[in-house]
Amino acid sequence: MERSTRVSVFESDKPSEIQLIKSKLDDAQITNAVENSYLTFTTTPTATSLKIMVDLEEENKAFEIIDAYLQQSEKQ
Repeated sequence: MERSTRVSVFESDKPSEIQLIKSKLDDAQITNAVENSYLTFTTTPTATSLKIMVDLEEENKAFEIIDAYLQQSEKQ
């Protein structure tokens, strides 16, 4: 059984932003998963940070898509 290494390519505490990035990666046929974890002790105990994880082999392609989205959203 082959194991793949997964890496975080995007983090946010906004579920809507995570969902938007996830759908862009899905459209590009990049396998991804969303994980959540509690933020550090300096934040509200209930606050969570969401991460999008992809296979290491697809990391560069995912970053290109995310970067294009971020540049586009800055212009608006």
